[in-house]
Amino acid sequence: MASLAGTATRMPSSSDAVSKKVTVVIPNRNGIDWLGQCLKAVTSQTMSEFNTLVVDDASTDTSVAFIRENFPQVQIISLPAHSGFAKAANVGIEKCATPYIALLNVDTQVYPDWLSRLVARLDEASPDVGAINSQMLRMDDQERIDDAGDELSWYGAAVKHGHGRSAAQFDEEKEIFSPCAGATLYRRDFLIETGGFDPDFFAYLEDVDLGLRGRLIGYRYLYLPKAKVLHKGHGSKMPVERYVELITRNRLLIFAKNIPVSLLLRHGAQLLYGQVYFLIAYRRPWSSLRGYAAFLASLPAALRKRRKILAMTAIDARQLDAMLSSTPPQPPLSALARAALRGVLGRG
Repeated sequence: MASLAGTATRMPSSSDAVSKKVTVVIPNRNGIDWLGQCLKAVTSQTMSEFNTLVVDDASTDTSVAFIRENFPQVQIISLPAHSGFAKAANVGIEKCATPYIALLNVDTQVYPDWLSRLVARLDEASPDVGAINSQMLRMDDQERIDDAGDELSWYGAAVKHGHGRSAAQFDEEKEIFSPCAGATLYRRDFLIETGGFDPDFFAYLEDVDLGLRGRLIGYRYLYLPKAKVLHKGHGSKMPVERYVELITRNRLLIFAKNIPVSLLLRHGAQLLYGQVYFLIAYRRPWSSLRGYAAFLASLPAALRKRRKILAMTAIDARQLDAMLSSTPPQPPLSALARAALRGVLGRG
């Protein structure tokens, strides 16, 4: 089938053996510090009828040996070269014939009833609910939210809903713009129809891109506070410079791939403001510039995908416009610029 991600991803056929309802897929890159607690929590779920698959992204630590020795019931796929979260997740998805697929970051610790609650809720949800986001709590402060679903703004900011706020304020189920792939249960049918994650993103914002593509063809997503997960965040230890480069490029790719020209023109000033804002905010100008250069290099492929995506879009521009936030990033750009200037002058 044609993939909205623009990949040649092969999903399993209906003839693949299906013995269980759900597979937990955990992409891993040098996650030896986290694998023990992550897999212990996953394999100790109150629900027993599920598969667990770790896709190892060419780790250079002892991850694979550790899993084989301590969790022999966990299936492992070892990639020959470092390919990024998006590709690793897709490889795992390709191997799954179960109707539900849970994506889980390695730097997490799920509660015992995490999976059973997600599965029960997706069982009763209407078919247009493509995924359900867990309540992701901060591992260093379990009373506060890490991520209760992702938001996207016309400034290009992808924001973790509720980040840093009291979990008590986010104890009700609600619809969200996009799920975070760090701890979300997806319908396999949804992943097939959307084409899965775009491997050109490598890492960061690939889940927001997928969420937006799903929105364009009529899917929606839920946040389930009873399905709880502790999350460290940035457990992959990616260098800051590389992180800034990737997220700068990927932020622009989301809009280049998925947003109609009429909305790009309407929100052009906000998008430009956002680029200036994050250039200053990250304080890694060379990394940001490499990100812009990488975006330009990726643009021809993004435009080819764009034609397929917009041809399949089932919502109108007004609906899409309302889905993205118009709230500017904080603190204001003027305050950010003053702080940066004080740093340069040595007064901060």
